[in-house]
Amino acid sequence: MANTKLTFLGSEFSEGTELECFANAHSQIFIRITEYESSPVHITLDVSTAIKLAKTLRSEINYIKEEGSYE
Repeated sequence: MANTKLTFLGSEFSEGTELECFANAHSQIFIRITEYESSPVHITLDVSTAIKLAKTLRSEINYIKEEGSYE
């Protein structure tokens, strides 16, 4: 498995917020959200839960695109 860490920056409505995502040593997905001047929060997901999250995100993105609210 590749040794990578992805960092996503928040939108203009959540400037100063970052989401980091990477696979940990236990073959789980680790997600950390850091907000400006706040303590980071994190969640660790097993693979099947991470897959469900990815499918849900895709569904929500498609819903936004279909409704015309997508920029």
